Amino acid sequence: MEEYQKKPGDLIDTTDCLEAVGVFRGWKNFLFIITFVCLLQQQLSFWAVNTGHVKPADTPATEPAAVIPQQTQQARQPPQPEGEPAEPVDEIAVVAKELTGEPNQQIEQKQIRTRRLVLKQETFLWTVRFFNFVLVLAAALYCLTMLFILKVSMLGRLGGINHIARAFFLSLLMFVLLLPWQVLFRGVVSGAMYMPKELLSAYQNVRSGEIIDKAFYYLRYTAYWLLVLLLLIFSQVRSCRWAKAILRRLEVI
Repeated sequence: MEEYQKKPGDLIDTTDCLEAVGVFRGWKNFLFIITFVCLLQQQLSFWAVNTGHVKPADTPATEPAAVIPQQTQQARQPPQPEGEPAEPVDEIAVVAKELTGEPNQQIEQKQIRTRRLVLKQETFLWTVRFFNFVLVLAAALYCLTMLFILKVSMLGRLGGINHIARAFFLSLLMFVLLLPWQVLFRGVVSGAMYMPKELLSAYQNVRSGEIIDKAFYYLRYTAYWLLVLLLLIFSQVRSCRWAKAILRRLEVI
């Protein structure tokens, strides 16, 4: 008789826990997408710097045209027979043809084809700082959401505790490795997140560095980033398994 009286209350508690879990699942998926996009932006910014799509601050907008001495121009003009007026010679085409062996029109076409998008350094700094702020905020909320889901699952006895507990600790480890610890503990430990000026300075130093320096450079900005991204994905996969375990236990599917 006592067990029968407890069943309605347990059913109400389970229903309330399921409603709370539904809210947390929606926010969890939304925060996962935001964190994933911000991490992709981190790697895109890294390759933008390495491929020369970010213009240094001290680079002039236009380069001065090469000045050709007058004697050199006259020497390059072909001799004209006597009695015939000299035809005007395209000096730029002659110089381009002598230097590259191609006419000026082909050089202009190559310049148009090789023209690419170049970001100003101020725009790059502002973009990376903005996405860093969003990334820290989204990752912290994602980790807290996993903690709340774990508590609700334990209180409501919904099942799947193994999966959601693993998902929480993976998200916690992802958040810890993501934080820019190099700002607080300079020279001791670094996080996967980087500051924009830090990336630009590291790129300038590694250009003239040795192979070992370049290896550590790519490990710092690619392998470390990949580790954090995999932790985020594994955490999301574990949370999806937790949701399926709840549905199986409640005989919904």
